[in-house]
Amino acid sequence: MAVNAPAAYGLFSQETALQDVVRALNQAGFANRDICLMLAPSHPIASVVRDATLFNNERAVNRAIANTIGWLSEFGAVLIPRVGFFIRSQAYFHALVASDEASSFCGNACALIGLGFSREAAEKYASHLSKLGVMIYVSCSEGTATRTASELLRSSGAQESATILAAIPSGKSTGVAAVA
Repeated sequence: MAVNAPAAYGLFSQETALQDVVRALNQAGFANRDICLMLAPSHPIASVVRDATLFNNERAVNRAIANTIGWLSEFGAVLIPRVGFFIRSQAYFHALVASDEASSFCGNACALIGLGFSREAAEKYASHLSKLGVMIYVSCSEGTATRTASELLRSSGAQESATILAAIPSGKSTGVAAVA
């Protein structure tokens, strides 16, 4: 997976059953390592990550936290602004971990720019994500798979779904085609 590869993304509400969306993507042949989840800090999963502690004495709570964190660690990347992140994929690591000077310039939008969004789109989606949403981003090995991924995201309840045809080194997108 290369982050400058074609990709699809969908924006979802916090109430979306993410496991169902991921299952649909997996059944269509998309691997978890190619999926990046971006969650609002107010998302219930963000609360689990934020409140995780090694000193909780309740065995059932610890098991639920471990299961959630285990599930998150299967993805190429998971970002939760102001809470934390998991990055399993080297390609996502290079795209999402910005230099100090870049992050002070564009804040949370830098991660989206690293994924190939234009500055304007990155700022718009960063604002959406920081307040009330979820973005599922799927890096695709070929351009034809982006349409399939985008359609799956839309049919799974995405409020908006589109494709990024390819990113160029400057961080700008060579094209975004809206699907929904």
